[in-house]
Amino acid sequence: MTTEILKLAKELGKLIAASDEVKAANAAKEAYDNDASVQQAITEYNTHNKALAEEYKKAQQDEALMTSIKKRIGELYNEIVNSASYQAYMAAQEGVGELMNLVNDEINFEVTGERPSQSACSGNCGSCGGCH
Repeated sequence: MTTEILKLAKELGKLIAASDEVKAANAAKEAYDNDASVQQAITEYNTHNKALAEEYKKAQQDEALMTSIKKRIGELYNEIVNSASYQAYMAAQEGVGELMNLVNDEINFEVTGERPSQSACSGNCGSCGGCH
């Protein structure tokens, strides 16, 4: 029985890998990885983090330098996370996560006979995704 379950899990994995959600996430990751301005910002961000770590190790820390580095790190972080390629990549990753949650919920339902939404039912169907 275990062999059959693992065989079906492998097939399910292949189907998920071929899904539109995973394809979109792979394409978004490639675009993110090839976004030269974002990659340059990441490199600079990492360099500044290393410099800050080195400054923290010193017995006599240069507070002005540390403040300047921290400010630049914040600017770079914002530049990275607000970039279109990063936003698209995160949205695509969220889509994959939602697909995986749906699959997991369905497997749990088949095993337990309960849907997650049923166990957290407030009785107010107005905000419910549906259990009936």
